[in-house]
Amino acid sequence: MLITLEGLFPDPAVHQLVRRQARHNQRIYLVGGCIRDLLLGHSSRDFDFVVGGDAIQVARQIARELDAAFYILDDERNTGRVILQNSTGQRYYLDFARMRGFQIEQDLKSRDFTVNAMAIDLMEEGRILDPLNGSLDLRKKILRACSEHSFEQDAVRVLRAIRLSMQLEFQIEKQTIQRLRSAVGLLPEFSIERQRDEFFKMLDGRQIHTAIDLMDRLGVLEVLIPELNQTRGVQQTAPHTLPVWEHTLETLRWLEELYQLLVYGPEFINGENLLVGMASLALGRYRAELQTHFSTSIHAERSLRGLLFFTGLLHDIGKPLAQEVQDDGRIRFLNHDRYGAEMVEKIARRFALSNPEVERITLLVREHMRVHHLASTSNQVSRRSIYRYFRELGESGVDLCLLSLADTLATYGITIPPARWERELVICRQLLESWFEKRAETIAPPRLVSGDDLMNRFGLKPGPQLGRLLENVREAQAAGQIHTVDEAFNLVESLLSDYSMGEGTENHGTKDG
Repeated sequence: MLITLEGLFPDPAVHQLVRRQARHNQRIYLVGGCIRDLLLGHSSRDFDFVVGGDAIQVARQIARELDAAFYILDDERNTGRVILQNSTGQRYYLDFARMRGFQIEQDLKSRDFTVNAMAIDLMEEGRILDPLNGSLDLRKKILRACSEHSFEQDAVRVLRAIRLSMQLEFQIEKQTIQRLRSAVGLLPEFSIERQRDEFFKMLDGRQIHTAIDLMDRLGVLEVLIPELNQTRGVQQTAPHTLPVWEHTLETLRWLEELYQLLVYGPEFINGENLLVGMASLALGRYRAELQTHFSTSIHAERSLRGLLFFTGLLHDIGKPLAQEVQDDGRIRFLNHDRYGAEMVEKIARRFALSNPEVERITLLVREHMRVHHLASTSNQVSRRSIYRYFRELGESGVDLCLLSLADTLATYGITIPPARWERELVICRQLLESWFEKRAETIAPPRLVSGDDLMNRFGLKPGPQLGRLLENVREAQAAGQIHTVDEAFNLVESLLSDYSMGEGTENHGTKDG
């Protein structure tokens, strides 16, 4: 099979530089998924090379010449990584590994799937080496393990098989499914970091709810997140139409559809119904802002989108602990958000997520009922409530709007009363409007007075009381109750008067409205 590598790499200089490192006594082969993607007409950000010599030395030399980041992935297996960035800040990865065996064919046969077991010799470009007929499986849309021992050698390939089958829309070959299922129990023997990375690639991909459902049916989810097992068979009463686990899957399905609609645009939706149409009319005006929001990240290797779907998977994990059956048969789950937050923090730390990621996911689960509560009482949210919402949630309040909408649709399904859905959309629209358009007015108004101002005016000392007074002023300002410095001083004077009478400042004006 003839092929060209022109235009494959993010920078033509990368291609030429790697070729210069290839010598007849140190062959370098481009291998794996980037060749698969090339044949499929897809772009790639991951480029794997096999080196017939010291791969770490080659990677280090290339990083030095490109002035790029470098680190050792696996010293024992002689594997190094070079990290590049394009003009938009998007990252690209060049991984260099020492050849397994004495010939490239031996290396390819030890890989995961036949569609990833193709190579191009950089000294003889234009021809693909394909000893396992991966190109044929590619045309047939089949995912087939390279050998009967593929999963035993590396059980993380179990997760990769599910991810690739969703990403590529390929069928997993029957015998490969059997071998995959047999290897699930080996997952705990492999690093949680590698499992996490494959899992988050899945959460950042396509058909997420289908992938999670497949993981569940194959027994993978029970090994990866055993806490979810307790949600199976937990019944719910109206307005819920599904048990807890089925509701969770449905939340992921709606979350994926709403995310595609609100972030990417209606052309990405398969079909359309009244519910998503209403969402588009209510919130579509913030599509550009949502794209910018979700293009940022709090960890270089994981996206906000992946964290959002991870939260969606875990948002009701506390319900089994909170379940109460009342005398009238109604089932309630009081404080399930608090129980869930405690569980999710432990799960996130077990996944070795960064502290900011753990905090964000935990916060979202703990507060995931907040939009529902706002929508249950009125179709308008007060400026004070908006201020408090974002004071607690910060930028993750944007994420919570999407999660709340998906959770609502998963609760009611197509039986949702139009007025209930419209009310939830109106609340989310007001929240997003405040965050994206009126932040200086309702979320972070410029300070009218400082701590020094209050200490000089009222003879106060630094401490918790001073902080509470400043926060009360800021909240009243965001609520539109005060606008000038004099009004701020008058409020503080009133608060201090209440405080001297024993009422304190903590409870002043705390009722939402």
